[in-house]
Amino acid sequence: MKIVVDGMGGDKGSKEVLKGIKKALEEKKDIEIIVVGQENKLSEILKEMNFSDKRLTIVNADEIIKMDDEPVAAVREKKNSSINVGLGLVKKGEADAFVSAGNTGALISASQLKLRRIKGILRPAIATVFPSKKGKIVFMDVGATADTKPEYINQFAIMGTEFAKEILKIDLPKVSLLNIGSEEGKGNEVTRQAFDLLKENKEINFVGNIESREMMFADVDVIVSDGFTGNMVLKTSEGVANYIFSVLKEEIKKSFFAKIGVIFLKKALKSMKNKLDSSEYGGALFLGLNGISIKAHGNSDYIGIKNAIIVADSFANNKFVEKLKNKINNN
Repeated sequence: MKIVVDGMGGDKGSKEVLKGIKKALEEKKDIEIIVVGQENKLSEILKEMNFSDKRLTIVNADEIIKMDDEPVAAVREKKNSSINVGLGLVKKGEADAFVSAGNTGALISASQLKLRRIKGILRPAIATVFPSKKGKIVFMDVGATADTKPEYINQFAIMGTEFAKEILKIDLPKVSLLNIGSEEGKGNEVTRQAFDLLKENKEINFVGNIESREMMFADVDVIVSDGFTGNMVLKTSEGVANYIFSVLKEEIKKSFFAKIGVIFLKKALKSMKNKLDSSEYGGALFLGLNGISIKAHGNSDYIGIKNAIIVADSFANNKFVEKLKNKINNN
């Protein structure tokens, strides 16, 4: 498989992206990678890293869409940006998937413009893997479609079910609707109507509403929401996780006995950190498009970039887009 990676995206800079590419090539001997960006800069970094591989090529893209650029305007005006050029390669069939840690809004806009929606898809959605007590859950939409209709959420559940089958290896994923209460009839007009549609949907295993505080504890596999709420929940959870570890570090510094205790808890704390670290899950997949577009976290280190590349390779290898097309077209 041939994966395109945005060499100019992400908070940590191009070197961290290239380190992730290097790690991916070391772990996966059967993939090729095209890194897109300012060729001179990328070549210089690779030279500093003393790294070369015949499976890695550079495609030049002079323009950069910055994190604070207005997404739609940037996609339209910066035609030769790494995001536009990279997705163009996937559109033309010269690559199998695209990975970027860059501007999320720009990636969403460019992905829809370049790859287009699968016939029958009402709105695309971003699906991510979320930690839970039982292991992992699929959570969507986390930002692609903010203003949502009930029928969109109903279709998100179908796409999320197929995503869970692929990434969690579950034959009959349990689906819940994120709501302000677990009882039927809770929520606003959209969630109440969505509940009715999900309840009647024979293509999914719907098990009812779920509150946000129960997400990490309930026996469910897929949780669906509108993109506005989903994005808020995702970012809040990331902030809480970061806060917890920040407080722990400060408290440990204050106490000699706490420092001693860390020695015995080191393995447990590391395991906890890995479960809450978004980079461990390889980014979020943009569902509903005629191609694979993956959004790595903007703050991804080289491990996050490497994991996103491996996830992209897995979905391309398993022909996930074709499977989703068949599922949607047969409904």
